[in-house]
Amino acid sequence: MADARRQLRSGTVVLGGMGLLAAALTACSSDPDKRCVDRDSYQLAKGYKVVADKSCNSTRTSANGAWYYGGKKKGSWVEGGSFTKPRKGSGSSGGGHGSSVDRGGFGSGKGSSGG
Repeated sequence: MADARRQLRSGTVVLGGMGLLAAALTACSSDPDKRCVDRDSYQLAKGYKVVADKSCNSTRTSANGAWYYGGKKKGSWVEGGSFTKPRKGSGSSGGGHGSSVDRGGFGSGKGSSGG
């Protein structure tokens, strides 16, 4: 009977771990960071002022809201991103500076060891 409980517990751990893995992979494959900013708030030293999401979802707000993708957030300001939504699978980090990410993996031809 103790062996049956041990197997049941280890199966629960494996299934729980798979759930965490699935959640992590889903989070990684979602859209890039996007923030609602006021287009009229740009300052050279700070970037754009981040405003409430409702400013981008509604036409009845005082802010000229627009979605801003990527960039670095500093307090309630964000800079270094773009108003253009990146395409899925483009490999760009959203910086708008031509930076790309090359992740090796199965069949990528990267990192093979010679012998």
